[in-house]
Formats: sequence, C-alpha cells, structure tokens
Amino acid sequence: MHSLELLLGEDAEAAVRADWDRLAEAGLPSSGRHRSESNRPHITLVAAPSLAPETVPGVDERVAAAAGFVDLPLTSAGVLLFGPGRGGYVVVRQVVTTPELLELHRRVCDAVGSVPGQARTSFPGAWTPHITLARRMRPEQVAAALDVLAPHPEPLRAVALRRWDADARTVVQLA
Repeated sequence: MHSLELLLGEDAEAAVRADWDRLAEAGLPSSGRHRSESNRPHITLVAAPSLAPETVPGVDERVAAAAGFVDLPLTSAGVLLFGPGRGGYVVVRQVVTTPELLELHRRVCDAVGSVPGQARTSFPGAWTPHITLARRMRPEQVAAALDVLAPHPEPLRAVALRRWDADARTVVQLA
C-alpha cells in the first residue's frame, strides 16, 4: 500500500522509538525491528494500492497545497489494539481526534480524490488516527506489551507530511 503520512516532531518521534525499543528488548514484536531508513513513527492519513503521480496525476502538488504548513499539536489517548487479524493484533498509540486534525485529514482526502482501492479505514468518518507500535502480536503477548509500554508519551506534534511509495520504497516530503 502507498500512503500519505504525518510525521512527528523530534521529541514525539523519540518517545515512540523508545516504545519500539522497550517492546523489542522484551522479546515482543516491534515496529522498530524494521530498520529501513524510511521506517519512522507516523500517522497514516490515506492508504491505497497506488498514490504515485503516474497513477494519480498531480497528487503531490494537490496534497501539499491542501495540507499547507504542518505544525499540529496532538495528544495520545493511550494504547489501543486492532484485530485480531490473520497475523494477530496490531498495537497502536491512539491519537485524540481534534477538529484541527480532522480538518487536515478531510483536506488531504479531498485533494487525493477518489482512488481505486483506497483503504476504507482512511475515509473521513471511518479513520482512527494512530501510531503503530507493533504488528502480529499474539494474544498471549498483549499483556506483556502493555506492561513495558510507557503510560503516555509526552505531548506529540505533527510537523511534516510525506508520501510513501511502496513500489519504489521511497518517501517524498510534501509539506
């Protein structure tokens, strides 16, 4: 899946990476195990099979204009579990939906327009803003994960927007 993602400020990113490290040190699944340079804590705004300019002409320019300058305070609502799915649970930090965050999401979705295969969970009204901490968590690992995660990270801040191109495995900074 390709995605449009909000990136966190340095302090917020460090807090999430510390959660990733605590999970890994406890022998649990962790998003930090993926060591690619492009792997950063983020909040996915839109996900679809393709958001590349070749398939969605002008997407980068429209999204950048719609997003404007990104500097948005955020608050974590604590840990949330998605699933269980085929691979187990996904452990995330839920992000409180504020009017400003919802408005940014709506503007970005409007700029993208109708994209074939867009994940329904990224549609306005169906979106749950979150930061992924771990995937493929088995039921018996969930309690251990909750024991090692920090109760609440410091206040969060979204400071940038990027497009992840899953085919080329590249990121493009948009705002």
